[in-house]
Amino acid sequence: MSLQEFDALIDRMKLAFEYAENLGQYVDAAKILYQMNEELPDDLQIQLEELDDPELAKSFVMRYHSNIKSAIVDYRQRLMNF
Repeated sequence: MSLQEFDALIDRMKLAFEYAENLGQYVDAAKILYQMNEELPDDLQIQLEELDDPELAKSFVMRYHSNIKSAIVDYRQRLMNF
């Protein structure tokens, strides 16, 4: 995947994530985090726990959002170096 393709995909996911988070739809936001994580190479993917209880979705999003963002930045750096 090229940097431009990755950026376009992640930008759409970020918008969807922010929209869901702003509306308080944390289960949907968590699903988007899972999708973002799946777009990363295996060595950069974050080991996410299963979200079994929708009541815990907000804390799940808060816990993993910054980790996913960091992994995305790392992958972008890799793509820029190719």
